[in-house]
Amino acid sequence: MRVRILGSAAGGGFPQWNCACRNCSRLRDGTLHGKPRTQAQVALELGQDHWCLLNASPDLRSQIEATPDLHPRVTRGEKSRVSPIVAVVLTSGDLDSALGLLLLREFQPLQICATPAVQDITAEENTFFRMLRRIRPQAVWHDLVPEKVFHLGSDNPGSAVRLEPVPLLGAFPEYVDAERAADLPAVEAVVALEMQAGSGGRKMIYCPALPEISEDLLARFAACDLLLLDGTFWSDDELIREAGGQRTARRMGHVPISGREGSLERLRTITRPTKVYIHINNTNPILDEDSSEFTQVTTAGWTVAHDGMLFNL
Repeated sequence: MRVRILGSAAGGGFPQWNCACRNCSRLRDGTLHGKPRTQAQVALELGQDHWCLLNASPDLRSQIEATPDLHPRVTRGEKSRVSPIVAVVLTSGDLDSALGLLLLREFQPLQICATPAVQDITAEENTFFRMLRRIRPQAVWHDLVPEKVFHLGSDNPGSAVRLEPVPLLGAFPEYVDAERAADLPAVEAVVALEMQAGSGGRKMIYCPALPEISEDLLARFAACDLLLLDGTFWSDDELIREAGGQRTARRMGHVPISGREGSLERLRTITRPTKVYIHINNTNPILDEDSSEFTQVTTAGWTVAHDGMLFNL
């Protein structure tokens, strides 16, 4: 099972179009030792030239064009629109996770997996997403039930990718009003994805938003082989200091990397998986490969994700 990092930045990408922070400005003028990044997007190989997208980023079209494995292929007798992308799994209803679905509206048959609550706030309540239902079976939606195993890629569970949604107790997106959000099950707002190749294969966990780190999550992280984890912010007050924001990282649903209860410290003793920080905000100092913060995470055994990375499981 191959795992491709198509995009590794948080919302807005890096550099962000309206941002002149130190990181973005230095990247633009060529004085930052770092790489530009598109918005977080992962593709998972299901076998037989079939791929599944983990979320659907606003940068998805350019990410597909930059990845030959995801280009359409035509064999004799087939129609010209034949994409290897067959499925999308959503971790939340955030715009950065779901907006790219609208870029896949050209009558491509897709299996889309999301919790019932996320389906309600996207496919049911947002009329834009009716563009995915103009013909049958343009898009077939499947329920992701937290902590219930779902199989992707094959009718045979022994050869399919085993998927378990792990509830994170995050918040619903801000476009969902408070009264509507209160009516929806909190466990369906944000999930991590624990995925295993076949029966007894190697495991990965994709967790681009991490509101808190429970003991159960730590046990899951310790038992996986590849961990793609929320690396949005270095510090809790980063966005307030760097961009004049009003909320801390934790209030936005992201445990920061640094600090006593940050992910770097909490996962210090977990050594089995390949540990990768993904979904990195443009203000995060780990984007500067000459920074002390970048040195801290790499010395601790972490990799800082960048676009185009490939992992084999």
